[in-house]
Amino acid sequence: MITLHDILAAAGQGRLPQPGAGPTIVPQPSRRDAGVIAFTAHNVVFADLDHGWIRSRLPEGDLSAPLNPPFLGQLEVRMERRVNNIDMLALGSPCAGRPPIDLAEVMDEAHPRVERARRYRDDVCVWTCAGGVLIIGRGVAGRWEVAIEVDPADRGRGLGRALARAARHLTGHPLWAQIAPGNAASVRAFLAAGYVPIGAEALLVQTSL
Repeated sequence: MITLHDILAAAGQGRLPQPGAGPTIVPQPSRRDAGVIAFTAHNVVFADLDHGWIRSRLPEGDLSAPLNPPFLGQLEVRMERRVNNIDMLALGSPCAGRPPIDLAEVMDEAHPRVERARRYRDDVCVWTCAGGVLIIGRGVAGRWEVAIEVDPADRGRGLGRALARAARHLTGHPLWAQIAPGNAASVRAFLAAGYVPIGAEALLVQTSL
């Protein structure tokens, strides 16, 4: 049986799900992770729910339905979770050599950035520089995910782009970025750093998180 890990591993190597097929329904990779990923003309639902129930709520041929509010709202009620956001998914390939900026790894386990990141990721590592923070960890189905934050006073100077680019030098694995489409500055930073948009994602998080 195909798993979400299989789908994401293939996507990380450039092999996206076949357009026009699906939706593909797979088990949750963990108790923490549930949601919907939309690739081009192919949706993937990862939720521990009856497949018949899921399909009965998706109009046949409507490729937009899995990420639309009616379906996501029904998932929220059924699973007693909430949709965190609908994010653009972008993928960055690893780069050789040193990062383009100097970074200091944060080793303090009580650091607030670490505590927050660990709600959604495992094996979290955090680096800082003047005006910015870079976070890498294993998120949905064990994929490597990157997040950046730039202090308000340091925005508009290319630091976000430099941090996003630096992340590609810190791991030998493809890096996934979840970016709110309305955060245009972040979208521009990741695109400028060489990340390629490949889909959209809505995660259903536990209400206790």
